[in-house]
Amino acid sequence: MVKIKVLVNGARGKMGSETVKALLKEKDLELVGQADLGDNLGAMITQSNTDVVVDFTLPKNVMANVKTILSNKAHAVIGTTGLTKENLVKIKKLCAKYKVNCIVAPNFAIGAVLMMRFAKEAINYLPAAEIIEFHHESKVDKPSGTAIKTAHLMGKELPIHSVRLPGLVAHQEVIFGGLGQTLTIRHDSISRESFMPGVVMAVRRVKQVKGLVYGLENLL
Repeated sequence: MVKIKVLVNGARGKMGSETVKALLKEKDLELVGQADLGDNLGAMITQSNTDVVVDFTLPKNVMANVKTILSNKAHAVIGTTGLTKENLVKIKKLCAKYKVNCIVAPNFAIGAVLMMRFAKEAINYLPAAEIIEFHHESKVDKPSGTAIKTAHLMGKELPIHSVRLPGLVAHQEVIFGGLGQTLTIRHDSISRESFMPGVVMAVRRVKQVKGLVYGLENLL
């Protein structure tokens, strides 16, 4: 069996360290590197002959990381949020230039992807809706990438409320209001383990997709 060689960028962070643990459990995946601030990412990709880089870093660094990953002919799985529409256009062009692929996912939890799918369906029947997202106090960007993606899938501009408090991990609810009724669709990530099946799936699939894929729902 030929293993997929994977490097984790941001390996000392909360999501990065969880990703390292998850990859070590998979027989078809080989962890060949753990990079973080101060490391030469490009050199590490080249020296280890990396197939796929998983990036969980910071919004201010993510575009530079993506360019380094793709220009070194590795495929990318990006979990770092804060990317703009303009960033995604640039990533698509980089994929075409270097003939590699990139999966950008605002949320890797399967339940969160289903929440977005159900919200997309519900908006057709209950058009008045708002989004509330809750995250841990150290999350830099607001609103979250998941909330932005949810509103995009629902097809309209929606009010988004962001909560940042200790004790939270990642939670979101979409509240719909109608005549004499409300509907709430909510997803809760109790621990960061909830994201790992989606990350592993993306690592396995990124070599098979074409160019840029935005959103884990495109792999389901």
